[in-house]
This record gives sequence, C-alpha cells and structure tokens, in this order.
Amino acid sequence: MALILRFPLVASTLLAGLCVGVLLGLGQMPAAQATATIYALAVATYRAVSMIRDLFRGRWGIDLLAVTVIVSTLVVGEYIAALIIVLMLTGGDALEEFAHGRATHELKALLERAPRIAHRETPGNPVEEVPVRSIRSGDTLLVKPSEIVPVDGLLLSPAGTFDESSLTGESLPVEHGKGDALMSGSVNGEEAVRMVASATAADSQYGRIVALVQEAAASRAPTVRLADRYAVPFTLFAFLLAGIAWYVSQDPERFAQVLVVATPCPLLIAAPVAFLAGTSRAARSGIIIKNAGTLEQLARVRTAVFDKTGTLTHGRPALQAIRVAPTAAEGTSPGRILQLAASAEQSSSHVLAASVIDAARSCGLLLLPVSSANEHATQGVTAVCGDQTVVVGKAGFVGSATTGFEQADVASGQLGIYVGVDKRFAGTLIMSDPLRENAVATLAQLRRLGVRETLLLTGDTLSTASHIAAEAGITRVLADCLPADKVAAVAELNHRPVMMVGDGVNDAPVLAASDVGVAMGAKGATAASESADVVIMLDDLSKVADAVDIGRRTIHIARTSIWTGILLSAGLMAAAAFGFVPAVAGALLQELVDLAAILNALRALGRSRTPGAYSPEPVLLPLPSPKIRP
Repeated sequence: MALILRFPLVASTLLAGLCVGVLLGLGQMPAAQATATIYALAVATYRAVSMIRDLFRGRWGIDLLAVTVIVSTLVVGEYIAALIIVLMLTGGDALEEFAHGRATHELKALLERAPRIAHRETPGNPVEEVPVRSIRSGDTLLVKPSEIVPVDGLLLSPAGTFDESSLTGESLPVEHGKGDALMSGSVNGEEAVRMVASATAADSQYGRIVALVQEAAASRAPTVRLADRYAVPFTLFAFLLAGIAWYVSQDPERFAQVLVVATPCPLLIAAPVAFLAGTSRAARSGIIIKNAGTLEQLARVRTAVFDKTGTLTHGRPALQAIRVAPTAAEGTSPGRILQLAASAEQSSSHVLAASVIDAARSCGLLLLPVSSANEHATQGVTAVCGDQTVVVGKAGFVGSATTGFEQADVASGQLGIYVGVDKRFAGTLIMSDPLRENAVATLAQLRRLGVRETLLLTGDTLSTASHIAAEAGITRVLADCLPADKVAAVAELNHRPVMMVGDGVNDAPVLAASDVGVAMGAKGATAASESADVVIMLDDLSKVADAVDIGRRTIHIARTSIWTGILLSAGLMAAAAFGFVPAVAGALLQELVDLAAILNALRALGRSRTPGAYSPEPVLLPLPSPKIRP
C-alpha cells in the first residue's frame, strides 16, 4: 500500500493494463482499445502539461518525444505498445525518484542537539531552569558536568575543562581559566562551572552553525538529470528521421513506425537503474549515497577537502611512545611506568585518563589497586598504587612534586603526560591523535581517480595541521578555522566539484555547502551525517575513495547503457524508415533494446576492477610486552 501511495502512476498503469488484458480475454477488443487509449491519452496530457512547465523554466527533457510516441502509437492503433510505453515512462520516473531520494529532515539532529534548557542563577533563587531562548547577555549560568554550554560567555569559575572537538576539531580537551571565553556547543567536563552569558542563543556559536547549515543547504543548485543531457539531440534526430521517412514514402504510418522504435525508454530507465544499482552497491560497502545527483558529482570530483580530527585522524588521543627518565629508579621499565600511570589515572576524571588506561589494558597490563588518591583539577592526580606513591599530570604539577624533572621535547600534534614515582621523575607518556593507517593510501587512490587538489581544513593549530597534512600527502593547509571560515574557503576553490570529508558539528555547514559532502558517520556527529550527501557508516577512511570509485563506475555504466539504447534504437529507426519494421514488431524489438540497456545498467551492482584504497595491517607501537605483570 505504501508503494502504491508513493508511486500512484505506476500502480494505475498496471491496473489499466490488467483491465485491458481482462477485456481482451473476454473478447471485448473495442472496449480494451478504448480503455488503453483513454488512459494513455490522460498520461500523455499530464506529461504534456509538465513538459510545458519545464520549457517555461528553461529545462529541456525527454518528455516531448515520450508524449509524441504515445500519441503516434495510439493514432496507428498500437494501444498495447502505448500502454507499454506509458509503463516504461512512469516506471522510469519512479525508479529515478527512488534513486534520487534524499533525507528531508537534514537539520533534525542538529536542532535536537541544541541545548534547550539553561540553569540561571537569580537573587533569592540560586538556580532555576529556564529556556535557552530566554537567556540574555549578562545572565549568570551554572553549567553542570557533561552538559553542553548553552550560549557564548565568559568563565567565572577558577578553571574548567571543555570538549570543543565538535566546534573547532581539536581532539584534546581544552582547559580554560577564569575570564576565558566559552563557546556554546562545547561540552563541560566533570566539574560544574559558573559562567556569564555574553550573547543570546541565536547569536552564539551554535546558533550560527545552525544558520549556516540552513543557508548552505538552501543555496545548493539542483543537479540536472543525466538522461536530459542526451534528450535534445536524440529527440531532434528522431523527429528529423521520422519526418524524412514520411516525406520520402508519402506514408504517414512511416512516421509512427520510426517513432515507435525511437521510444526513449533507454533514456528513461537506464540511468535510474544504474543509479539505483550504484547506490545499492555503495550501501553494501557501508556507504550511504543519498541521491543520484551525488553519484554524478562524485564521478567528477576534482578537489578533496578533509577535516583533521575524526577524519584523517581517529579523533581520540593514543599512546605513541614511553620515555624513561634518567632519574628513574634502577630497573624501571616503560611497562612499569605505563602500569603505574594507568593505575593512578583510575581516580581521575580527565579525558586523557581514559586513553592512558586503554593503552595499559591493550598491552595486557593489570591495573594496581589504589589505596588513596587526590585529583588536582586540570593539573593531575596523586595516588598510592600498591606500595608506591605516583603523580601523573602536567609538567608543572609533576615537576613541583619530583626531583630530576625534565620537560619532554614533543613534536607537533603530540602531548606529554608526565609520571613521577616516590618523588622521583620516572618518565613521560607521549600522546597523540595519530593519522589513520590507510590515510596515505586513500589520498593516493583519490589522485588516481582524478582528484587534482587536496586541502586540509581544521580548527587545530597550524603546526599540528601541517604535521598531519605532510604525513597524509595533502598539498594545502588552512588551520585555526571556525565553521564560517571553512564555508568561505570551500567557496573560493577553483577546481570543482569539491568533495568535503568531515565529522562533528563544526563540519555540518561546510558539508552542506560543498558540492559533495561526505560525513564519517560511524562515530561522528549526527548533524554532520544529516547535512552530508554521503555518509560513511564504517570507521574507515578508505571508503571515501571507494565512494568516488563507485560514482565513476556508475556514471560510466549509465552512459554506456544510454548509448547502447540510443545506437540500437537508431539502427531500428533506420530500418523502420525504409519500411522494414512494422509498428507491432518495432514495439517488440524496442523492448529488447530496453532489456539490453537495463541489463547493462545492472552491472553497476558489481565491484569495480579498479584497485581501491586499502586498509593495511595496523602499525604496532614499540610498547612493553603484553606479558608484563607487577
């Protein structure tokens, strides 16, 4: 029932065909012909009205030839052929609509994430819940642990830790002190903080992101259907040949015979079938392509733009190396430092603590019981692990509590977590958000697929961004970008179409504004996925190259199917022009042409023979042996 309501013309055409079949079975040929004629003329009239509207809008398509073919077949009495043509016409539209179906609620997830309630402090009533839209500049707010900052403002508490990755792309937590600016949309850490609002919700960072997505999505031009590009020359050729055949033979039936085999079903069916097959092939690979126009754009991508955090990198800090200090106790191993640090971090609520604990567990290290612990907000933690006192945290914190401290020399994109044991500096854990293992192979594959220019757009610092870009083989870098900066940068790019790959709320506007937006949707923000044209459901960057490859293969097959149909139809038209193909035989032969075009289009379901980007074996860090035990 849902399909009938969604595609009523297809359902009514099948019903009309059934009625005609029943009437013919009962021997009521005049009634069958009248039924088919009335219905086909009704569809032709409907298409003619649509055709006239498109002509006034400056759009030329295949409707003129389709309407003419329906009428001409009815004039010569081929009402069965007319019904078949109508079925192909309506079925092609249904397939195209299905292949082009895109999400209708792009902003739903973004709007759902937007904070609706704020906690405002007022005289006589210390904290009250109020709608975010009622917040005004100067209001004092309480932001609870793990709560989204509702509006832009200034921090009143002595210190606070915030996750700004969805806004700036910075994967590491950001620490702010009293008086620092806070951005709406960032997520507070484990401690409640007080702030003073400096803007309303509409004028805050998150509100501007929503507005940017709306504006970019509304300004995107529609993609012209692939079949329409062949429609005008094919239509002119069909009418010209039919007219010449009529003029030379002085037989008006010759005109209809030529147009019967010129039925544009390959144009109507081949491209939608190829697009549907291509999107199905992509879906099996974990790639959701929302509309057929995106396949066309993917096939022609010339510039690939990448976000850093969560796209080129994994978006979570990872242990890269362990450096043992010269002042460490004799026999102290990298494994022991990691084990003690992870054991102490069990008592910490800091984001990096989870990364240290995960690193220890991945190496098979057992965490020691903690008898006492004391966390120093934003600085580090002191804990008694077994019979040893351990301090873990920032350089200043650990340096003041240990002897022999030396600050680590870290490269761009790295962060040092310092460890002291029994008041002696033991060593440093080097953390970083590493490049994805298959990033280099993916960039290389994109270049083989025709991408001429690559660009890294990120909110991170230039040094960190340049380091990642150099590793990945990206040619240009734009750092310290806010969402509006990213939209402006994409708009200025010359080699188009532009494909933007990102995740997080900060990427939603630029994904909507680019020619092709690709969201790493497996772990990224829902808003980015809803604003994108392509969503990668797996946490695999190589799928970006696979999506481009599928787009190129699909469009190639669609064009091949269209040309197969056109050339076969042209041959039949030439034969019909000389009177060798009667109308009935022409209709049957035309169905064989349609079948050939459709079968060729279904090849888009198969895999490409072009080698795609691959995912190599993960690179193992030189960490301690998993057999280490206390």
